[in-house]
Amino acid sequence: MKRCLIITGGGDCPGLNAVIRAIVKRASKERDWEIVGSIEAFNGILREPTEIVILDEEKVAGIHYRGGTIIQTTNKGGPFAWPVKNKDGSWTTVDRSEEMLRKLQYLGIDAVINIGGDGSQRISKQLFDMGCNIIGVPKTIDNDLSATDSTFGFQTAVQIATEAVDKLVTTAASHNRVMILEVMGRYAGWIALNAAVAGGAEICLLPEFPYDIQRVLDRINDRFERNRGFVNVVISEGARAIGKDYSTLSVEEIGYENRRLGGVANVLMNQLKEAGCEHSIRTTILGHLQRGGIPIAYDRVLATQFGVKAFEMVLNQEYGRMVSYRHPKITSVSLEDALSHPNLVEPDTALMKTARGIGISFGD
Repeated sequence: MKRCLIITGGGDCPGLNAVIRAIVKRASKERDWEIVGSIEAFNGILREPTEIVILDEEKVAGIHYRGGTIIQTTNKGGPFAWPVKNKDGSWTTVDRSEEMLRKLQYLGIDAVINIGGDGSQRISKQLFDMGCNIIGVPKTIDNDLSATDSTFGFQTAVQIATEAVDKLVTTAASHNRVMILEVMGRYAGWIALNAAVAGGAEICLLPEFPYDIQRVLDRINDRFERNRGFVNVVISEGARAIGKDYSTLSVEEIGYENRRLGGVANVLMNQLKEAGCEHSIRTTILGHLQRGGIPIAYDRVLATQFGVKAFEMVLNQEYGRMVSYRHPKITSVSLEDALSHPNLVEPDTALMKTARGIGISFGD
């Protein structure tokens, strides 16, 4: 009996369970394959005792509409940066990748499917270079992987953000206020851009285009005719004013290596007040609401397509590659190409042209 290990790493994302289910159901058609899952990404393999679970059709029945991941996830630790506490109480990291590969061999793992975003797929590339039979499945609400037209979870995040804009429009109009909504996306502005267009926001501030606070204020003032009006602003967590650094939050969690972005909505509010904005301003930070809950139909379908494709790549021994959606086909690309450059909002992006065409200001 051959064994395929499923990993879900990085941040949680609507549609992860649909991928897991699709892999298991496709594998069930083959008589000689067993699917297992590692708890909390690669940490389940590295822990003692090992934490893995058998994933069969009964285990995955009905999970496709559930948010999160039944095998859990983490963005801390991992085979190349395992946190270790020193005698003096400080922490360091060690490389346990060779040890992990030996454990995979001991457990009879013939192939690994790593479902994750940019950071997870960099781990996939490193492990593949070390001889691991690994396949990547792109997962991120940020939609920042350029080797695929879309990633599952993104459309659900956009839907949640758009619903938030819709709700803030009515309270902004009722109180003649400036309402600032902060959404996720890290250094890619796709969630903010889509939500601003769909929700009818007047201003959209993105990481790719540092904003001029005076231009933002001018647009706000234009909206308030004779002291009456309202403005809805959608700002991505990675946005920043010209000449300013990113807004970040302190992280005390052991093993968390990413720069944690956030709080830019309040930064913008203070900048506007300092620039002389006299209108009432309120901020809303949507946060992890964008990651949780039931995935919309689009993301369930895409995730299911990715899962089936991933296991068929295992059958064909197409290792060192990542599943990719290139309309209208579900295909694959090398992990190297998948990581070559991020998918960021460009000035000539079709949706950017549309947004400018309907009068959305980007503060540039």
